[in-house]
This record gives sequence, structure tokens and C-alpha cells, in this order.
Amino acid sequence: MKKQIIAAAVAATMSAAALADISITGAAQVNYTNSDKEGATPDTNIFSQETSLKIVGKSGDTQVVIGMGGAAMDANSSDNTGAEVAAASYANIEDIYMTTKIGDINVKSGTWDSGDNPLRDSNRNAGKIALSTKLGGLDLGYNGTSAGASADEFVVGTAVSGVNLKFVQRAAGETIVASGEVAGVKVSYLGYQEDAANMDKTVVEVGTKVGDVSVRAGKATADSGAVIDGNSWMGDYEDAGASMTLTAGQDVTAFELSTAVAGNTVTFRTASVDDATTGGSAHDVDWNKLIVTRPLASGATLEVTYTDTDDSVATNDTTDIDVELRVAF
Repeated sequence: MKKQIIAAAVAATMSAAALADISITGAAQVNYTNSDKEGATPDTNIFSQETSLKIVGKSGDTQVVIGMGGAAMDANSSDNTGAEVAAASYANIEDIYMTTKIGDINVKSGTWDSGDNPLRDSNRNAGKIALSTKLGGLDLGYNGTSAGASADEFVVGTAVSGVNLKFVQRAAGETIVASGEVAGVKVSYLGYQEDAANMDKTVVEVGTKVGDVSVRAGKATADSGAVIDGNSWMGDYEDAGASMTLTAGQDVTAFELSTAVAGNTVTFRTASVDDATTGGSAHDVDWNKLIVTRPLASGATLEVTYTDTDDSVATNDTTDIDVELRVAF
């Protein structure tokens, strides 16, 4: 009996030790969206849901990360038609990678999301590897994938007088990143300089605080052959619908004000996309957003977004109301 008790105690201790370096975080949200498009009858009313889960296991300087996601009810039933769209998936493995150190070199290998920015959307590639280290005042890095030399990136970064600088040499061009703060104003620059003609695109963003109000402005420009298709506060051009899908040469200008009011965060955002063609398929698009976010006593966050889209093609004019309930843990 004593041996059984001792064995049980040891097993319990080992289980606790095995779980000590594992963490689980995630988020879930549900959205109700009403969209009223000019000339379209009736309105569309959609309930959608999105979930994500992140599992991290650690052993010393090494960790393994597994990211899971899936739109369990994404684009589900419209209450006007009663039609239902089956969920494509419920739990996809989106990211899976390992990070570790070999001497002074940081190593990351696997599959992960590259992240969004105002100029290009995110992407995932299998068989990725990232190496980074410091040499004096320089940050040095190499990024590669199973695609071979065409996807290789060599990175050099440093800071000069409070300005962070990064240069990325790619097979098809260069990426230049700069950010800093001048007299309380944050300024950032991102540029994709391509070897191919008329494919460059850049964005400049500035932000500051005036009293209790945060102010932000941005200008993204694209050459005649380049398309801005990123996802950021300036706009989402990945899957935004016909009236918001940018074409080659279109530029974006955006402005935002945000402040706290009676326990809510209230944000006003306006953006404008110019028409890069004459008589072509591209068109001017302007939109205004009012976003009210409030943390709830339950631990969830409630966000209501009103969007008014004004398109030079009148039948694309749209007003949307989106109510989102989100929780992170």
C-alpha cells in the first residue's frame, strides 16, 4: 500500500513538472454584421465566429509553438434567406514552429504567419527558417524558405540617434524600414523597392497625442504596376469586397482620432483611395468609421463599428454596422 501511495505521489509530481512549461492562450469572438448596399435588396445580416488557440511548450532556451484557428461559423446564415453556409473548418493548425539558440544565434524554423502591414497582406510558407544575431551595434538576420534562393532575405538593422533602421535585401528588390520619435511625434516609413519596373510601394505614418486624444495619419503610395493589399488600421484590402479591392497604382490616405469617453474607447477613422485609371475598372472609394470599444465586467470586450463607404460607382455605396463580442485568455 505504501509503495502504491509513493508511486502515485511521484506520478503526480512528474505530471506537474511536465505541465509546468506548457502555456495555453487564445481568443474567441462572435460578430453580427448588417450591410446595406445601394441598390441591393434586402440587407444582409450575418452572424460569424472566429476562434484561435496558441500552445507553447518550453525547455530552457527552446520552445515549440502551435497556433490553431478556424472560422467555426464564419459567413454563417443570412436571416433574410434562411440559407446556411457550412463551416470550412473548425480547428486548423495555422502556425507550428520551434525557436532555440545555437551560441549567439537565434533560430526559428517551421511555419508561421509573416504578419500584416499597410502595404501587403500576410502569408504562411512551410519550411521557413530565420536566423538572427547581434554584432556590435548591428542586428543581422537571414530568412529563407523551402522555395529556395528566390525567397532568401538578408537583414541588417541598427539604431542611429534614436531612429530604428532596417534594410532587407531580397532576390527581387529591397525593403527599407525606419521609425523614430521627434518632439513627441512618432514617425515611421516602410518601402518596398522592387527590381521590376513600376512595382515600388511605400507608406509613411505619423502619430502623436494632443491632450487626451491620440492622432494618427498615414499615406500609402503605389507605382502604376504595384497593388496595396495589406491589412492595417488604414484598411483591410485582402478580402474586403469589390468596392474595397485595390488595383494597381491606387494610393491610400488615412486619418484617425481616438480617445476615452465614459469608460469607452471611441475612435473615428477616415480613409480615401484614389482612382489610378482613366475610364478603367478602378474607382475612388472613401469611407468613415466610428468605433466604440468597451470592456465588460464579464471579462469580454464589446465593440460596435459603424462604417459608411462612398464609392464613385454609386451602386457600391454601403453602410455597415458590426457588433463584436470578444474574449482573450
